[in-house]
Amino acid sequence: MRRKIRTTLLSNFVFVVLFTSFSFYLSRRVFFYSEEARPSLDAVRKRFNNVYMNLAIVEDKRNRNRRVYSLNEFSPDAILMPDWEVLLVLSPLVNHLSSDTRDDYFCLFQNNAKTPAKPAGLLPFHHLKTFKCILPNSVRRLRPFYQPILTRSLKYWPGNDSESPELLRWNLITYESLSTEDDVILFVKGVNQRQGRNRSPSELRCVFGNDVTNGVRTEVTSSFQEVFRCRRPYEGPLIRLFPRSEEKIKVTLEVGEEKGVVPSVAYYQSTPQMLIGEEKSLLCACTMVYNVAKFLKEWVIYHSKLGVEKFILYDNGSDDGLEDVVEELVQEQYNVKTLFWPWSKTQEAGFSHCAVYAKDSCTWMMYVDVDEFVYSPSWLSSPYPSNQMLKSLLPSTSSSPWSSSEVWIDQLESDRRVGEIMIKCLEFGPSNQSSHPIQGVTQGYTCRTNGEQRHKSIVLLEAVDESLLNVIHHFQLKEGYRVKALTNEQGVVNHYKYQAWSEFKAKFRRRVSAYVVDWKQAMNPQSKDRTPGLGFAAIEPQGWANKFCEVNDSRLKMATERWFGFNSSTGYKMIWQY
Repeated sequence: MRRKIRTTLLSNFVFVVLFTSFSFYLSRRVFFYSEEARPSLDAVRKRFNNVYMNLAIVEDKRNRNRRVYSLNEFSPDAILMPDWEVLLVLSPLVNHLSSDTRDDYFCLFQNNAKTPAKPAGLLPFHHLKTFKCILPNSVRRLRPFYQPILTRSLKYWPGNDSESPELLRWNLITYESLSTEDDVILFVKGVNQRQGRNRSPSELRCVFGNDVTNGVRTEVTSSFQEVFRCRRPYEGPLIRLFPRSEEKIKVTLEVGEEKGVVPSVAYYQSTPQMLIGEEKSLLCACTMVYNVAKFLKEWVIYHSKLGVEKFILYDNGSDDGLEDVVEELVQEQYNVKTLFWPWSKTQEAGFSHCAVYAKDSCTWMMYVDVDEFVYSPSWLSSPYPSNQMLKSLLPSTSSSPWSSSEVWIDQLESDRRVGEIMIKCLEFGPSNQSSHPIQGVTQGYTCRTNGEQRHKSIVLLEAVDESLLNVIHHFQLKEGYRVKALTNEQGVVNHYKYQAWSEFKAKFRRRVSAYVVDWKQAMNPQSKDRTPGLGFAAIEPQGWANKFCEVNDSRLKMATERWFGFNSSTGYKMIWQY
């Protein structure tokens, strides 16, 4: 009997030793790809309810004893953008795990195909890291598309498609949010799909929470284009759902029973996300940019010297060194701020965002593109530029020595009701240029079409309607405000629209406005948005270099040459060439 007991005890002891050793071995072999401490799986599943967290155990075929837990860092929210481009947005939970700046990541797809993943930028406010990669040709034939894994070493797909989330689609997604003192503004693709046809706010709800089933819902107060305004959620319910203050809360839109809850990569922030901390400027400029590094210095220096105090650039995913040019301008004391805005064809939404984001920092906002230069013909004889030139286009609202005059009082009252200055455009052609003029667009392009085209605007931000509705540089104004159109003698915009073919064809790939016809689609051939003589492919039309040349107009060329040119040891230069 004693021998039997000793044998049993010895067996149990050996079992405990072996079990402990094996457990220790596993604890050494199972780790996060980042080799940082991982939270418990139960905690992860409970916190994120497996809605926005994809947990997969992946076997590395190079070492069958090694198993890797892959969290959202490696299977992040991934969106299929136009032109088969995949944008990956890291979740807040693991955003810090990719603090390095190495660029040796790649996207691993469902058929084990992979493509390089390039760091794209930081989304504003929450500073979420993003990467871009191209969907391989071999994957494009498959259905459905599954979200790729972002990794450095994994060579094989996990092999469990049933647990893999499908690739998000750009045609239906909540891509950004902006909190104000009074409400939350969502930017959503695919709900209001046509210009002028907007869903009633009563059909919609805003949903706060990573678990959309039990999320906090609030009323939608405004629904126009891609912009939706929501009531702020009560903090109590959110705190009960998310007791940890550092937790990020997703926010999205619920569209009745037809579309359900829209997929989202946007997060809620309780504090207002406004541009503050600086003295309020009278005149700012806001635009959306893509690969304009070679043009930016000329545009900023010109408008700064004429009166723009602050520049806000919505970067649409540039990869031409734009950030280096911006840093150089900042070091030279130009006030230039960029927001990473990778969302394709969202110019109107970006302008709406800017109208709210900059409201506490700017009184008037000039909405013009980097290939557009504002001036008044009355300035062109001046020997020097003045920082009051552009401000002179704004309505007069200050007191005057003639304030007792009834005529002046009537004019002053009229000016107080002006909420937008409308300026007509003159469209310039290639002017026989075969490449970007080294002295700048104002010097290189001097031949234009006859007559004026679409207008651009300078907007009083406090006059912008709560809907934030705008159609390519023109805003809906609050009741009681009016638009003032300048004559061609008062002010015009030189729009260097049709540049040398090597520059113009880059526009063919990327149309930033959501409601402008895509040149690559064989539709609406008579649309005013289409370039005369240009087909549906980026093929240079015959005689392009001399097209759109009906009027020789060198007025701004001569003025900028006088204002910004100088003789150097290597010849005549413009100050933006340095």
